[in-house]
This record gives sequence, structure tokens and C-alpha cells, in this order.
Amino acid sequence: MEQRNTITEFILLGLSQKKEIEVLCFFLFVLCYIAIVIGNLLIMVSIAYTHTLLVTQPMYFFLRYLTLSGLCYTSTVTPKLITDLLATKKSISYSGCMTQLFTMHFFGGIKFFILMGMAFDRFVAICRPLHYAVIMSRHQCDLLIVASCVGGFLPYFRQFILSVLPCCVPNEIDHYFCDVYRLLKLACMDTSKIGLFLITNSGLMGLVTFVVSVISYVVILYTVKSYSAESRRKAFSTCSSHVTVVVLFFAPLLFVYIRPATTFPEDKVFVLFYTIIAPMLNPLIYTLRNMEMKNAIKKFWSHHEK
Repeated sequence: MEQRNTITEFILLGLSQKKEIEVLCFFLFVLCYIAIVIGNLLIMVSIAYTHTLLVTQPMYFFLRYLTLSGLCYTSTVTPKLITDLLATKKSISYSGCMTQLFTMHFFGGIKFFILMGMAFDRFVAICRPLHYAVIMSRHQCDLLIVASCVGGFLPYFRQFILSVLPCCVPNEIDHYFCDVYRLLKLACMDTSKIGLFLITNSGLMGLVTFVVSVISYVVILYTVKSYSAESRRKAFSTCSSHVTVVVLFFAPLLFVYIRPATTFPEDKVFVLFYTIIAPMLNPLIYTLRNMEMKNAIKKFWSHHEK
């Protein structure tokens, strides 16, 4: 490959080289993105309108920020993907690529830590109920959200390293957005050590937050064994939605990032899952499995229908 120090844009190869498939995906993803926006906004507005949910239960305080970060996360990729599906030339400027890379991992990092905070909230509520009001006070919840935002900046060093790497031509990225590993393949130097650092920086952060969340739910399951049948049912009902969201988000993400810096054609499908499919399903999971959330939405709509 010929070295070039002044690359101003990247060519995105997209999801498929077949125009028929891209047109079909366009209509599908437009519907998905509309569902994502409406579903997440509905949850945020309903929680904000039903003040008792937000004030008395930290779980819904976290849920509001989780849906906000999830909406911002998918919006860093999906609108660009949708417009590119019908475009003749799929390109992104160098600065736009770096911005997309940073914002995606920033909001993804926030989502990591909020999901871990929600797992900790359920652990305290079920395993330490007498101390719940003190441990999960509003001040503590605010600190957890601030810490999640600070944690979102952890991948900054990764983006900085990528931004200073010398790139080569052809400047084609075999993906529909600026992916970390695809950018490494364009570098005009040996990136084996950098790839190891990126795995440690991104994959390990996701793995740690996933493991901590899983451990919290395992301890919860062990604790509720001695509870009555009704108490177990309530605990399972509360935690099942969180576990489902954690698995849907982390499982495909870890497959992509917790491995050597290599790329596979199947990566595009897995990335679609945690950038579009999971954010679309999350509002359904939290509303269909949660009676309080259903009541909040009904209360919000009944008020506006009067």
C-alpha cells in the first residue's frame, strides 16, 4: 500500500455490495430507528412525568439515563448508515470519522457503567434491603451517573492513538462506520502492540462491567432461594429485564472486541445487533416486563388524552 500522510476522507464499503439488499435494509432500518427514538423518548418522558418513580426508586432514575445514553449511542451510527444505504458514494471525512469513533465509544462507555450501576442497585435492594435507602440515596445515585460519564472518557486515549497513526491508501473501510479494528488495518506501520492495547482498553472495560453485573445477579439468585414464592417472583420479575438487556448488549459486543485485533465478515451482523437491534428492543423489554413502567406510560397518555 502506498503511504499517504494527508488522508481527508475514508470510503465506507457499507453492509453489502448488492443494491437490492441495501434498499431493503434502508426501509428496515428507518423503521427500526423510528421505533428506537419513539420507544426511548416515551420511557424518558413517562419517568419524568411520573415523579414518584424518579424520586422514590433509583432503578427508574438510572433507566432514564440509560435510555438517553442508548439513544445517543445508536444515533452516532444509525442515521449515517441509513443515508449511506441509498448513496452512490459512501464516504466520511477524517474529522467526522474520529468524531464518530469517539462519541460512539463515549456513550457506549456510559451505558456500560449505568448497566453496572443498575445491577448494583438490584443487588442492594434485594440482598441489603434494610440499608437500601442509605446506600442508594439520591446523592449516591447522582455520583454514580457522574462516575459513568467520567468512565465514558476512558476510551479517549484509544481515539487519540488512532488519530495520530499514519494512514495508507486505498483508504477504504470495510464497514458501515469507523470501526477501530478496520482503521488499524489502514495504518502504515506494525500495529500488533497497539492492537493489544486497544483490546485491553475497550474489550477489558466491557468484560469487567459485564462480569460485575453478572456476579451481582448470581448473588441475587442465591439470596432469593430462601425467600417465599411470591418474593422470588417479584425479584425475578424485576431482575429479568435487566439481565436480558445486559446479555443483548454485551454478548455481541464482547464477541467483536474481546479477541485479537482481527476482523471477520460476521462482525457487521454483530455490530448491527448492539447498535440497532438491542436499542430497539430495550424499551419493549422494560415496559412489557415491568408493571410500574406500564402504569407510568398509561398515566402519561391518559393525562394528554383529556
